[in-house]
This record gives sequence, structure tokens and C-alpha cells, in this order.
Amino acid sequence: MLDSVATLLAEHEELQVQLADPAVHADAARAKKLNRRYAELSQIKAAFEGLQELQEDLAAAKELAKEDESFAAEVTTMEEAIPAAQERLRRLLIPRDPDDGRDVIMEIKAGEGGAESALFAADLLRMYLHYAESKGWKTEVLDRTESDLGGYKDVQLAIKGNSPDPSQGVWAHLKYEGGVHRVQRVPATESQGRIHTSAAGVLVFPEVDEPEEVEISQNDLKIDVFRSSGPGGQSVNTTDSAVRITHLPTGIVVSMQNEKSQIQNREAGMRVLRARILARQQEEQAAEASAARKSQIRTVDRSERIRTYNFPENRIADHRTGYKAYNLDQVMDGALGPVVDSCIATDEEARLAALGDEK
Repeated sequence: MLDSVATLLAEHEELQVQLADPAVHADAARAKKLNRRYAELSQIKAAFEGLQELQEDLAAAKELAKEDESFAAEVTTMEEAIPAAQERLRRLLIPRDPDDGRDVIMEIKAGEGGAESALFAADLLRMYLHYAESKGWKTEVLDRTESDLGGYKDVQLAIKGNSPDPSQGVWAHLKYEGGVHRVQRVPATESQGRIHTSAAGVLVFPEVDEPEEVEISQNDLKIDVFRSSGPGGQSVNTTDSAVRITHLPTGIVVSMQNEKSQIQNREAGMRVLRARILARQQEEQAAEASAARKSQIRTVDRSERIRTYNFPENRIADHRTGYKAYNLDQVMDGALGPVVDSCIATDEEARLAALGDEK
């Protein structure tokens, strides 16, 4: 472990020198990447120095305790604190997902259950908006397709973080949200008071920092324009402002109609397209090196049912981590932290176990 720390501390010093160079900051994407890595290594440096300080204080207290028994209590306290400090350092040394510091593009889609599923998709959107607000993140609804009853058939959301520390990144917290979210409740459309089960799907992509990060040739794009439509298909605009972008090499299609300007819809569509292409590239890389990523929750099949929201019992349950609580009303208001923390902890334990297997 000490060898690993020494290498990382040397990298921390090197980054400090690079970040002091004004030329580095002329390249915003590079500066952002270096700042993320510097913030990550700063945590390791602080944890290592804290452990060293504890060990030095313990040695001094033991010497003093030989002459004065009143120092014996301090020895006991420090001996109890050291294992926790060692464990914190050990966990910080786990290789981190390189995308943790990225912002995200999230898509919420109505699934089985018709109108009720679309209403639940709107509830999920509200939950994520409130959760993002509690974290101080900025949100932007890029596009949405409304249903007849006020829900959403499809909504795309951009979420931007506020910290260079990857552990506090948006992707670090929301990458676990991808999958099928099942809801059990009495729908607004149910006259008999019967409980129905429906579902909505969530997709989460790390957003591309700079357009140049994902190269897209204009020759590879097929762009169609059309008039925006609202619930029931009625036209909500008199001009062809909506945009559909097809990336021919991958077959990925993105449609945007939220803005009244064709240019704005095209820009928003390109943001989503870049995020989807980046995710596709990463999935291909992960398939080639599955052993390196097999422990991460993010690699589960996106069609998997990951969570159940039971309204009659006020229960939230995550099927991957075993987390269960009876405060669904609070979770739907944005108190998603403990659920996300259970995913982070489960992922961390799996990666620790994977490191042990490699040894």
C-alpha cells in the first residue's frame, strides 16, 4: 500500500506544478480533467498524512505513558482511531471510475402501464430535480414529450455538478439510476381503488466535457426537421423547429422539440448524441475488459428492474443492494441520498473484493 501511496503523492506534486502553469488553463477541457484528478489525489494525500500523524502521536504518547500514566488513555484512543484511518485510506486507493466527476444526461421514459407510467415518469423527474437541488447541482430539461394526463412519455434532463472532487460528481451518484423503476399504487385513472403495477425506464449517460472529445463527422449525420407536437399529437408550433438527428454509423437517433429555435434544438440534440456515443464507446471498451468493470453496478443490463416504489406501504426498495425504507414520500420529494449511498457502498465493497481476488 505504501508503494501505491508514494506513486500517487508524486503524481499529486506533478499536478500541482502543471496547474500553476497559466498555459494549462488556456485549454478548459484539460484544466478540468487535471483539477478532477488533483482533487481526488488531494483526498488520498490528506488521508495518508492524517494516518501518519496519528501513528507519530501514538508513538509519542506511548513514550510519555512510560513516565506518566495519565497518557495511557490517549494511547488507547489513538490505537482505536488508527484502524479507521487505515480503512479510509484503503478505500480511497480503490481505482475510481474515471467518469465520476462528469455531468450527466438523464432520460426518463414511460414504459408498461400507459398513462400511469407517464405520470410516474413525471414523478421521477420531480424526484431527480429535487435531489439535484439538494446537492446544489444545476438542471436543464433538454426535451420532453407530454402525455394527455400531464405526465411524460419521454423527458431528457441535463444535470451539472458544482465540485471538482470526483467523489462528489454527478455521475458518481447518478450512474446507479439506470434501469427499470417499478411503481405500485392506485393510479389517478383507477375508479375502483385497485393497486396497479407499472414501470418507467431511466437511462443515464456521462456528458461529454468538450465537443472535441467525441469526434462526429457531419457526413455521418442525417438531420430532419419537423413541427413540434404536444399531447395527442397536435401541433404546438407553426415552424419546422423540431429536429431529429440520426448518427448513421451507430444508428443512434435523437429528437428534440423543446425549444422554439431549430438551432437550439439541434445543439441540445448534439449534446445528447455525444453522450450516447460516448456511452456506446465505453460499453464496447468494457466488453473487451469485462474483468476490470464486472464489479460496477453501472454495467448491469439496463432492462433490469432495479427499484420498487410501493406507495400504499410508503416503501422504497432497491433490489441490487437490499436497501429498504418506509419513507417513500420523502424520497419522492428528493431525499434520495440514503438510497444512492447504498449503491455506492455496494459498488465499493464489490470493487474491494475484486481487488482481493486479483491478489
